[in-house]
Amino acid sequence: MGINKILNSLEKSWERDDILLNIKKGLGTDEIVNEFLMKNERLIKELNSLLRPEDIALLNQVEKLSTCESKLLNKIKNLNYLENNENHHIMNKKKTVPFNRVSFNKISSFMINWSNKFVVIALLTISAIALSKQAWA
Repeated sequence: MGINKILNSLEKSWERDDILLNIKKGLGTDEIVNEFLMKNERLIKELNSLLRPEDIALLNQVEKLSTCESKLLNKIKNLNYLENNENHHIMNKKKTVPFNRVSFNKISSFMINWSNKFVVIALLTISAIALSKQAWA
């Protein structure tokens, strides 16, 4: 199976909506990841055998990007918490809660869309590199 088919299949298996539902149900992140790895063990092993050192370097960069996104979300959440505590003394709580929910939802959807697009672009880049190397070989 080609790297593109493997990546597409893995992407379909990693549905963010399903993962969010599992998180809401109380499943831990380790459980979710381990379940994904078990369900897709054959594809992951095949993908791993097709990866070259430069592909692994790109995956490391994508991993660092995910870490940065996680830290950014954490800081935004903490900033939002601090603002809520400061605004509590100034404004009525009824006015601040809807505003914060709306702004957090906008930020959350922006991060999810931006993150998804970057990961897909990164995976497609890996595929293009692999295919071009095979074509020139």
